[in-house]
Amino acid sequence: MSTLSVVATPIGNLEDITLRALRVLRECDLVVAEDTRRTRALLSAHGIRRPLAALPAYDEARRVPALVARLDTGETLALCSDGGTPGVSDPGGHLVRAARAAGHQVVPVPGPSAITAALSASGLDASGFCFLGFLPRTPGKLNRLRSPGGAPSPSWSRRCGWRGPSGSPRTCSATGRSSSPAS
Repeated sequence: MSTLSVVATPIGNLEDITLRALRVLRECDLVVAEDTRRTRALLSAHGIRRPLAALPAYDEARRVPALVARLDTGETLALCSDGGTPGVSDPGGHLVRAARAAGHQVVPVPGPSAITAALSASGLDASGFCFLGFLPRTPGKLNRLRSPGGAPSPSWSRRCGWRGPSGSPRTCSATGRSSSPAS
């Protein structure tokens, strides 16, 4: 039985990575990355040289069988996204499910969470915080989450864990502008 490690990587500052994540990335046979350019920069910043394979969201389903075949031969794989945790609003879920179905061990390697770090320093009451995914980026998809009268729909409310959007500052700013009720 081989191991697929699901490695959380930093969002932004490349120093925000755990020692355990660095060890797993150094010791694996192959690093599977959402975007090899971004992951190569992370590896280089920490002096790690490992083979890389791309697993972009648009082609994930097609590439998974070859990766599971590598697990079948006894290789250890480390799965990374561009930043954050693979499979959480990022590619990787297909590979995790396929590896588990094939009987391979899947091990989470936790890392720093940008959203919980921001929440901890925000001064907001975080006692009931729940993150259920990112809001859509396009105005059309964002508007479909809203009720006809302009108020947030139940789906919108479930997506916003703390009465605000999640994502990059650019996305949050654009979401805030497009989600304001029309006057």
